[in-house]
Amino acid sequence: MKKLIITSIFLLVSVVLFAQEKEAVYNPNADAKTDLKNAIAKAKAEKKHVLIQVGGNWCPWCIKFHKMATTDTKIDSTIKADYVYLLLNYSKENKNLNVLKTLQYPQRFGFPVFVILDGDGKLLHTQDSGLLELDKGYDPKKVLTFLKQWNVKALDPRNYPEK
Repeated sequence: MKKLIITSIFLLVSVVLFAQEKEAVYNPNADAKTDLKNAIAKAKAEKKHVLIQVGGNWCPWCIKFHKMATTDTKIDSTIKADYVYLLLNYSKENKNLNVLKTLQYPQRFGFPVFVILDGDGKLLHTQDSGLLELDKGYDPKKVLTFLKQWNVKALDPRNYPEK
């Protein structure tokens, strides 16, 4: 009986941990083309850039980044202040290849991959997420540097006088 209880507890803990690892943040059924169009319009209206995180629920690094981006207060506030944040699904259910083609095939860098667009939808930068890693996660300092280097203010020519 004691063995059965211990086994049951072990299985329950395993299921809970597995469920947490498999957190779903991407929507494979989303209309990526419409979502992207809306994100660009919103970014233009709010004078921000679009930060697209391409990946899927199958990708543990994608989930790790999203979790950090939404729970680390500095990163979360930076994203909210400077970007319209969009999760673009890439999975066996829906690869969104037509949208990725318009973004110049960012999947070539692996997943997740980050794409920065301006408020007119112009591609500004594609970021290999591997360059933002540290050990078994992401380096908050590298992520903040990346976000600050590609926001609207950083690309404003008035910040770089030719005097």
